[in-house]
Amino acid sequence: MYIEHTRTDKIILVLIYFLLFVTVLIVLFPLIYVLIGSFMDPTALINKGISFNIRDYSFEGYRRILSDNAMLRGFLNSLFYSVSFSIVTVVVSISAGYSLSINNLVGYKFFMVFFTLTMFFGGGLIPTYLLVKDLRMLNTPWAIIIPGAVNVWNIILARTFFKSLPKELMEAAEIDGASELRIFFNIVLPLSKPIIFVLALYAFVGQWNSFFDAMIYLQDPKLYPLQLVLRALLIQNQISPEMIFDQQVMAELARIGALIKYASIVVSSVPLLVMYPFFEKYFEKGVLVGSLKE
Repeated sequence: MYIEHTRTDKIILVLIYFLLFVTVLIVLFPLIYVLIGSFMDPTALINKGISFNIRDYSFEGYRRILSDNAMLRGFLNSLFYSVSFSIVTVVVSISAGYSLSINNLVGYKFFMVFFTLTMFFGGGLIPTYLLVKDLRMLNTPWAIIIPGAVNVWNIILARTFFKSLPKELMEAAEIDGASELRIFFNIVLPLSKPIIFVLALYAFVGQWNSFFDAMIYLQDPKLYPLQLVLRALLIQNQISPEMIFDQQVMAELARIGALIKYASIVVSSVPLLVMYPFFEKYFEKGVLVGSLKE
C-alpha cells in the first residue's frame, strides 16, 4: 500500500535518515579504524593515518599475540569462564523465573521482596571476598563463575516471559496428568528459546568483558582471563621513559606496544562478533516479550 508523504513528512524523513547515517558513521568509524590499524605498521599508522598502501600493512601484531602462550591461555580461560557462567546463569534464572511465574505460589510475595532487596543492597566487596575465601573458592575458576551467577534482573525477566506464555497449554497438560517437571521440560522450555538466548548472551558478554573479579580472586597467572592478560600486557608492563636511556630501545618498545594494542582488541572481540548473528533473531523477541508483557 503506497502512502503519499507531504513535503513536511519528506523533510522530516530526510533529517531522520541523515541523523541515522551520522550515528552509524560515529559507531563504525572507531571499529573500522581499529580493524585496519591492527593490520598496519604502527609507524605508518602514526605518520600517515589509515592507509591502503599494501606496503604499510603487517601481520606482526597478530603473530606476536598468537605466539604468546599467556594470550592463548587467557583466551581459552575467558571462553571457559564465559560459557560456564552463561550456563549457570541461564539454569538459575530459568528455574527461579518459572517457579515465580506459577500462580498461587506459596510465599510468592516473600520471595519477590527478598530477591528485589538484593538489587538495591549488597554486602560489598570485603564481605563478598571473605565469603569466597571461607568457601575455599579463592584462586579457583569457581570464584569467577559462582558469585555473580544469580542475577535478580534476569530472574524477573524470565518470570515475566513465562507469565506471557499461553496458560491453556499448561492447563491442558495438567488435565492430561502431566507433572510440573514434565510441563516445564516438554512444554515450557521448547517455547523459551528467545529468553534463554537473551540471558545467555547477556551473561556471556558481561563475563567476557569482566576483569575485576579475576583481579581480586585469582593469584595464579595460569587462571587469568584474557582481559586480565591484556591489562597486564598493556598497562602494568609499561616502562617509564625515565628508566630508558637508549632512545632506539624506547622507540621500539613504543612501536611494539602500538603494534599489539589494536590486534589485541580485535582478537578479544572476535567471539562476541561471531556470536551475535546467531543470537540476533532471538534477541529482540526475547527482550521485548520478557520485559513488556505481563
